[in-house]
Amino acid sequence: MLDIALPAALFISIVKATRKMFAQDIVLTLISIVGVVGLFMLSYYLDKLLFHRTTQQAAVCALIAGSPTIGFLGFAVLDPIYGNNATTNLVIGIVSIVVNAITIPLGLALINKGQTLTKKKANANPNNKGTKVEVEDIKGKGLNKTKKKVVVTIPDGVPVTDAEAKALKEKGIEREIDLARAEIADHADEPHQPMNPTLKSVINAIKQPVAAAPLIAVILVLIGIRIPTSWAPTFDLIAKANAGVAVLAAGLALSTVKFSIDKEVIWNTFFRLFLTPAVIVAAAYLCGMGSDPTKISMLCLATGLPPAFSGIIISSRYNIYVKEGASSVAVSTVFFAVSCIFWIWLLPILAHMF
Repeated sequence: MLDIALPAALFISIVKATRKMFAQDIVLTLISIVGVVGLFMLSYYLDKLLFHRTTQQAAVCALIAGSPTIGFLGFAVLDPIYGNNATTNLVIGIVSIVVNAITIPLGLALINKGQTLTKKKANANPNNKGTKVEVEDIKGKGLNKTKKKVVVTIPDGVPVTDAEAKALKEKGIEREIDLARAEIADHADEPHQPMNPTLKSVINAIKQPVAAAPLIAVILVLIGIRIPTSWAPTFDLIAKANAGVAVLAAGLALSTVKFSIDKEVIWNTFFRLFLTPAVIVAAAYLCGMGSDPTKISMLCLATGLPPAFSGIIISSRYNIYVKEGASSVAVSTVFFAVSCIFWIWLLPILAHMF
């Protein structure tokens, strides 16, 4: 879905737009970019302040509570309400680009920063004797690769590699996986030097079809290149699979989650479903979009979707904020049925007031 159906839907819908439409929607674009990124960072700082989380835990929280699952549910929610038109799909495309090309790399950068600080503190503590374990040391590449067992001392409380976590056995279950060293290990067989994890994440995000397709479409519109109308039915046919597959994928993802409810989960749910769209709606009216309440409504629901599933994937991969993150995703997705109805009821009232 994220590699074929959604990119096709985003691409064909955006290339139908014109430069004039983009110029008219510049305020919407700026609110989307500044709003999504700003609220992502607000989620990060508030999680550190209110719940005393580490930098990397707060970063994963922001990836979950601060990012909407626009890829999975954007079309599934907005199309039945507003129709499949250029404006609807432009909103979905912009938010999709921001989430995939800005907030995910930003979150990974914050995880890397937090883990670096954790390692520095642990190494500076003379009382941190660590644990001696035997791990497999791999050197060389391809046919020249060699493996041997070596004994290493792992300081207590620091992020570890997958091999070190396995060697620590029960103690390793609770350890975070080191993002930087995991990136190096994942690309050990590649001929080039390992890239900085943050830069690598930016490049990887832009290379993903779900981010690349709307970016290419926007560029084509801005430079005035129109695709042949005969291409549209092909893309439309592929795009029609998006909404149904998205709902199925969301259900399958949630079926694997065991969740519990506490203050932090309730806060994350409130932040994702109510506070975020409320701030976006307020910003839209303050920036003069009151004359077009439909666009405000689209933007509200697009940014008020349940948490991005990419956040829980990153959480599980690096063993950071797993229980709280999974619970936040599950509870937010269930309560979206309430928040969606609430915003659909409230937004017309606000439109008449302003």
